[in-house]
Amino acid sequence: MTVFFCALLLAFTAPTWATGREPVADNADTAREYSLWYRNYDSPAIRSMVELAFAKTPEYGGYKLVRSLELTQGRALYELAQKDSGLIDIINVATSPTREQHLNAIPVPIDGGLLGFRVCVTLPEKLPLFAGVRTLDDLIERGISIGQSSHWPDTPILESNGIPVVTHSRYEILYGMLRNRRFDCFARGVSEVFHDLEIEDDPGLIIEPNLLIAYPMPSYLFVGPEENLTAYRLQLGLERAIEDGSFARYLRDYYSRSVSNLNLDKRHIIRLENPYLSEESRFVGRDTLRNLQRRLELFAR
Repeated sequence: MTVFFCALLLAFTAPTWATGREPVADNADTAREYSLWYRNYDSPAIRSMVELAFAKTPEYGGYKLVRSLELTQGRALYELAQKDSGLIDIINVATSPTREQHLNAIPVPIDGGLLGFRVCVTLPEKLPLFAGVRTLDDLIERGISIGQSSHWPDTPILESNGIPVVTHSRYEILYGMLRNRRFDCFARGVSEVFHDLEIEDDPGLIIEPNLLIAYPMPSYLFVGPEENLTAYRLQLGLERAIEDGSFARYLRDYYSRSVSNLNLDKRHIIRLENPYLSEESRFVGRDTLRNLQRRLELFAR
């Protein structure tokens, strides 16, 4: 794991002029088809990172990414764990010990750790509820409830820190629940919130301007337990991208706008504990959290 972590640090310091192969899919008839979870496929950032990892390893043959069926995260993980399912080949989600135990994890946080940095999507009428909140105790005393998917690792993390959580199995339903005032805050990752709001296209949804909820939660690529070669190829591709600087360019291209527009360096940070990490992922996640200010400054350059 130390190798991966050291390589990850290089991603933030590698020169932006470093060159490398561009992530262009091989459309030859011999290209292998990989089904990427539909929510990852619909995210330009995540899809581009998977393409980048494949493009850096041309010696393993051509590839073609296709959109999976619209499976819930829980169902997608279940199908991925089945040897002959065929419904999904690759997914990017937050890690957990169970996921690392039953699937093949590629232990490089592909968004630089930003998934564990959360802002609140809320309604304008709810803003007074957040006024003056500075600490976890403030958040709990106000009775601020957070919406999350029942399949996401965030749910037990928030609950273990004493925060009320309202859940649903489908991500798409949660925004409707927010509009119906079923909870106060839909906590979304810095790396995903603007993509979310572009899709929702609802001026009645806003981002609370003053708080940043932060906890160690690396986001990994996962493949099936039997897909050792695919796991190795993705891992090797990410390592090559880190070494030649294209990983650093990717992070800046896709996430620097979010860091800047959200004014993360001016927000009050509420740090939470995550007791649900493997030893390796705890090392990565806690370092990311410990160096939060430095990482935000690097993303914002």
